[in-house]
Amino acid sequence: MFYIFIIYALIILFIFNSLTHKFCTKLEMNQNKQASVFRVINIMMLILLVSSYVKVLNSMI
Repeated sequence: MFYIFIIYALIILFIFNSLTHKFCTKLEMNQNKQASVFRVINIMMLILLVSSYVKVLNSMI
């Protein structure tokens, strides 16, 4: 179960990072602003993925 969720998380992070990259290029952001946007989105996505993993793990018990 753990390995399946890791693969799922990597796919989700890749999709969101590609969407964020397209968003930043469309708005023509500078590099400093892009770095902060990527950092915030990746941290939020990691929090959501960890909390969903804990929820799935608790529902299996």
